[in-house]
Amino acid sequence: MAETKPSASAAVKSPSHAQPKSSNTISWVAPLACIILGYVIWRFILGAPGNFTTPDPNGGFWPQHKGPKGTLTKMYEGGIIVPVLIGCFLTVLTFCIERMLTVTKASGTGSIAEFVRNVQFHLANKDVDKALAACDKQKGSVGNVMKAGLKKYKEMISNTELVTEQKVLNIQKEVEEATALELPMLEKNLVFLSTIASVATLLGLLGTVMGMIRSFSALGDEGGGDAARALSQGISEALFNTALGIGTSAIAIIMYNVFTTRIDGITYGIDESGFTLTQSFAANYK
Repeated sequence: MAETKPSASAAVKSPSHAQPKSSNTISWVAPLACIILGYVIWRFILGAPGNFTTPDPNGGFWPQHKGPKGTLTKMYEGGIIVPVLIGCFLTVLTFCIERMLTVTKASGTGSIAEFVRNVQFHLANKDVDKALAACDKQKGSVGNVMKAGLKKYKEMISNTELVTEQKVLNIQKEVEEATALELPMLEKNLVFLSTIASVATLLGLLGTVMGMIRSFSALGDEGGGDAARALSQGISEALFNTALGIGTSAIAIIMYNVFTTRIDGITYGIDESGFTLTQSFAANYK
């Protein structure tokens, strides 16, 4: 009876070298904390009684202070949408810092293209250990994926039971598993930036419309020159909502594009790593 070769799926059952990434809690804690902090800034800093000529003695959740003394203090009279917008702005800053740290760490040290060429050189010389050492120096997502693939690569060199095609498939599968663990970490929390980029402008317009409704309502009730002055002041205060919303949206859009561009570069490096490993093994160990 002819001897049969074990299937590739049988060899794939060996434990994967890729390690799962731990989840974080910032995705649900940060927005809530930022909204609360936004209210604190609006209510107790911008809305401090000393910032107004006619403070509301009753206080409460939304004191009706009158006569803001400073330009920035006028934001308080923009209404209850202002603390939400401040919270959105703080959320954008929080996730910009968090993504910047994560993406910078994922990029590793040095040039990704230079790292891939260095690994290709070592593999061409059949020196897998030096290639693994280069991965340890890279310390990024590309290095992590390449290291996982190289460990399987080294394991397949000494394997005498599988044919070359099956060994290449095993290396490719290991790279795909490592990639599946790295990419979600890179893309995590970007949804907050993309969402706020759209929602912040709408919230700003909502706050402005609410302020305009209050101003025109006061004009209709009172009439006269005093009401006209109050109307102009009300429109000015309401436009703070639009300015804050547009500014927050602009920052979110810019940073979202910055991060996606950098992530695309890392993803390209990961794809090139997988191609390098499979092509190198197929060429060197036929």
